[in-house]
Amino acid sequence: MDEQQLLKDCLKGDVHAQKRLYEKYARKMFGLCLRYAGDQPMAEDFMQEGFIRVFANLKNYRMEGSFEGWIRRIMINTSLEILRKKDIFRYASPLDNDFQVSDQAEEGEDVPDTDALVRLIQAMPAGFRAVFNLYVVENCSHKEIGQMLGISEGTSKSQYARARAWLQKRLKG
Repeated sequence: MDEQQLLKDCLKGDVHAQKRLYEKYARKMFGLCLRYAGDQPMAEDFMQEGFIRVFANLKNYRMEGSFEGWIRRIMINTSLEILRKKDIFRYASPLDNDFQVSDQAEEGEDVPDTDALVRLIQAMPAGFRAVFNLYVVENCSHKEIGQMLGISEGTSKSQYARARAWLQKRLKG
């Protein structure tokens, strides 16, 4: 069955089609939610709320572009909204304007395996984790991140810099 037919069946309220749609994307979306969550139960909550929103807003999908991309955006926005409600940036402060963030790995730096890196990212404080994922994985600018999270561009930069420092400290030690 092609994806458009599956979506049409979902829109008609076909429970079996909805289950197939969920099963098709659940694994990828759980991985995405896990990057923003501090642990598995939180990621499950993000994903559950995200899929509720996917099915509630399916009528708004125009059958253009990537459906997976559309779901990803909902999952990211849902995760960020939940994190914002938890006020994860309450104590965040911007760094001086002179501070430069480098994306270059230091020479000789060992890169851990993917699972270890994911576990480290999950262990980050929530504000660091959200900004780090948006900047590194989703390729958002600090201006976009600030708008998405309701923080200043400077705060986004400082959270990213602190996330990198936090991660580097744990990778070296």
